[in-house]
Amino acid sequence: MALKEIITIPDPVLRENCTPIEDITPELKTLMQDMLETMYDAPGVGLAAPQINIPIRLIVMDAAQKEDEEKDPIIMINPVVLSSSDERSVYEEGCLSIPEYFAEIERPAIVKVGYRDENGDSQEKDCAGLLGTVVQHEIDHLNGVLFIDYLSKLRRDRVIKKFAKAKKATII
Repeated sequence: MALKEIITIPDPVLRENCTPIEDITPELKTLMQDMLETMYDAPGVGLAAPQINIPIRLIVMDAAQKEDEEKDPIIMINPVVLSSSDERSVYEEGCLSIPEYFAEIERPAIVKVGYRDENGDSQEKDCAGLLGTVVQHEIDHLNGVLFIDYLSKLRRDRVIKKFAKAKKATII
């Protein structure tokens, strides 16, 4: 297994609509384990493939890590939100691709997600609480959406400008 580099805004890959996965190959299974290792090392509670510069529809999560529980990794291939509750919840979100920036984001409190697991089997999972927020955040990544897109235009533009300026400074 190997740690992968996590890309940050304003990298254009983070804005791509990712490609569905057709086959579960040995290389894909290795990538899944590499993503989990990268997520735990970061440390984070979720990671989407585009965050490591691979624009495919694959996410890994472990919301238990945030709550000091035993590891409980979840791998979702081609995840899609099947339904969401009218009830809303607010969590302070951060993102490994937008380091050290956090904001309260409102999302549906409960979502039902359809996906294929690491063996290619079809699954459905009801996700609430922190897991509900994490799965929505990671699925957004697969559609080129970042949590800062839920902020006001002014706040979002400030964040993007800050990271673009920092990236430009490291290139020079």
